[in-house]
Amino acid sequence: MPHSPEEKKRALTRLRRIKGQAEALERAVEAGTECGVLLQQIAALRGAANGLMAEVLESHMRETFGQRQENASGGFADHDADIEEIMRLLRTYLK
Repeated sequence: MPHSPEEKKRALTRLRRIKGQAEALERAVEAGTECGVLLQQIAALRGAANGLMAEVLESHMRETFGQRQENASGGFADHDADIEEIMRLLRTYLK
């Protein structure tokens, strides 16, 4: 769940866009639209859902792992760089 008001607003905006895409796809199926066009709409819907999943996953990872933790040498490790790298990698697979 997105935690900040900004993250929540972004997630709701994405959800509304996904809802609009799903409704447009439903209308296209009812109208007997050609398969090629339907496939494009389905791919766009899947991309939007994957984008939302990446955003919520990043929020979750930052909440869970992003806090500074004391390491063995007595210093603090900031996990932001690690989270950025993991999210960059995951986003390539979610496309």
